[in-house]
Amino acid sequence: MRAAVLAVVALPALAPVAVAQTTQTVKAVDEKTGPVSFANVASVRLGSDPQHGGSLITETQRSPLTPGQSKLSTDRVAVPKNDGERSTFGGNWEIDLGKFADATKSPYPAGIASRDHNVVAALQATTVPTAVAETNYALRDTTRGKSRPVDDTMLVLENARSAVDCSAPNKATGTTTLTRLWVRGEDDNLKQVAMPAGSASLSVKNLRMGAPGDVPQANPTNTLSDLVVSRVSSFDQLVKQDGWRGGDVTAQAGWRVDVTTHVHDASNVALQDVHTSLVLGGVSCSIPKNFVAVSGNSGNGADATQPPVPTEVPAGYLGTAAAAPAQGDYRLPLGLGLLVAGLVFGGLSIGLGRRRAARSRGE
Repeated sequence: MRAAVLAVVALPALAPVAVAQTTQTVKAVDEKTGPVSFANVASVRLGSDPQHGGSLITETQRSPLTPGQSKLSTDRVAVPKNDGERSTFGGNWEIDLGKFADATKSPYPAGIASRDHNVVAALQATTVPTAVAETNYALRDTTRGKSRPVDDTMLVLENARSAVDCSAPNKATGTTTLTRLWVRGEDDNLKQVAMPAGSASLSVKNLRMGAPGDVPQANPTNTLSDLVVSRVSSFDQLVKQDGWRGGDVTAQAGWRVDVTTHVHDASNVALQDVHTSLVLGGVSCSIPKNFVAVSGNSGNGADATQPPVPTEVPAGYLGTAAAAPAQGDYRLPLGLGLLVAGLVFGGLSIGLGRRRAARSRGE
């Protein structure tokens, strides 16, 4: 699944910003070293080799420079969202993460209600940075071609929630929780499984799941995947743009899904292993080592005392050319992650694609 990688640079322009009026001047935190938080609903790293692999990074919320919040729009209901993201991801997988108006097209097992996601990066009135990402996730292999979306679902995280709070240098915390976890195992049935606590991971082998993109001569019957679900434990595990920075003290959280697809041909000869990493609900907060919160009340991720400022940053793309692919290597092409360079006092988004997309799931 190797394709040529394009280098595209189109610096974004800022849309008009509506700034909330206050009765007193609020001092902005330092853009480069001050308290900051980030929140991302879902992003993907393709391939295990950074030189020839790539990433698909969705809109990332960044906390504003004055108290307030940046929240992901509810029109993001899936990855990929459009043809550009589908081309980068490979065309065979879909991550569903939003609300569905038609229950018959739900990718979730019975009993899991349709819901909007809540993905927020905030700067509290105390200048404490917080972030939260919560929703239901369903990873589907659409090449299965079943009549109901849920029959293509391979993994479900119900009420997955990641949150961070950097109240002080000695009090920077990250939490990652969920209600239930479902996996379609070797018997091809979608079943609830227990997620180990703490730093332990869940490993499931021999899922009847193909690669995220097409591999020449691959045989679906003979191709199996191994899946590992774990909690994000380090800042480097987040799939992020260069603009997503850390600090002297950083806390992070999120769910990590690593899939290794063992691709075989019709004669069951191994062709290659395809590695794909998903980070669902990746969040982080950072503060300087000498940070002291100002007096006031602090929330926990979504709460900020000032209402969100309506802000929109149009799409822009920043890509880097990778070395030429090796002969016979079919890994996926580099995804073009959006890097928004401007900072404004309202909510700020960094992401891939801002075009509106239809929310129907009948694709």
